[in-house]
Amino acid sequence: MAKLAFLGLGVMGYPMAGHLQKAGHEVTVYNRTAAKAEKWVDEYGGASAATPAEAAKGADFVMSCVGNDDDLRGVCLGEEGAFAGMTSGGIFVDHTTVSAKVTSELYAAASEAGLGFVDAPISGGQAGAENGVLSVMCGGDADSYAKAEPVIAAYARICRRVGDSGAGQMTKMCNQIAIAGLVQGLSEALHFAEKAGLDGAAVVEVISQGAAGSWQMSNRYETMIADEFEHGFAVDWMRKDLGICLDTADETGASLPVTALVDQFYKDVQKLGGGRWDTSSLIRRLRALETR
Repeated sequence: MAKLAFLGLGVMGYPMAGHLQKAGHEVTVYNRTAAKAEKWVDEYGGASAATPAEAAKGADFVMSCVGNDDDLRGVCLGEEGAFAGMTSGGIFVDHTTVSAKVTSELYAAASEAGLGFVDAPISGGQAGAENGVLSVMCGGDADSYAKAEPVIAAYARICRRVGDSGAGQMTKMCNQIAIAGLVQGLSEALHFAEKAGLDGAAVVEVISQGAAGSWQMSNRYETMIADEFEHGFAVDWMRKDLGICLDTADETGASLPVTALVDQFYKDVQKLGGGRWDTSSLIRRLRALETR
């Protein structure tokens, strides 16, 4: 069992930190809103700290799951950042979806401080975090990953090192690119079924057993048919992620025409007031077009 810090107690980080505490690790949490950290301690035990540096003091591993590049820099760097509190040989594991640029920057800063740094973005949504069955895609030095992997296992269905530093974030970009096209295709299929007068549930029962089947279809079709979009990863966050994908595509020379188009469709959803709706709300956009 290890001494751990967990930074960021959002819808993903809160249950992830809980799994670590329940696994027997000694966990200290930090959250920008202190009341959330206090609530976590009341529920799981462990301890809370006022700053990332304080939380990370003496920790073997420090996990983070925050919002964006600037949030991650904020919890890592500076006098109150985690790197300042960690001792040489400690390993920082970042579960945030951020740019490969900030990952490279923080990997270099960690290495200079004698720390390991693993970029380990996650997929599986809030339900995956709560049930401890996330997919974790990692980049970083092989020895740092080997030490961190048994700890990450507390909330992972699968955890793999894909390559050197930044490879985890690049893999997460692949994940979001694939999801964007899948959700748009599913939205169009269900919308078509509605307009054709078909029973959407019956349609999905049949086509989900063939080549059209996907996690999105199995887990989101019912709420999509019911026009309910409060069950998963928010559109605002998806647009943040797709922006990272598109910026990186410009840098690497990759062509992402469908991703760029779906990103604009999500922009339309935001204009409908759906920034906090889950990503399956693309079908709401198609329904809205009918009323114009």
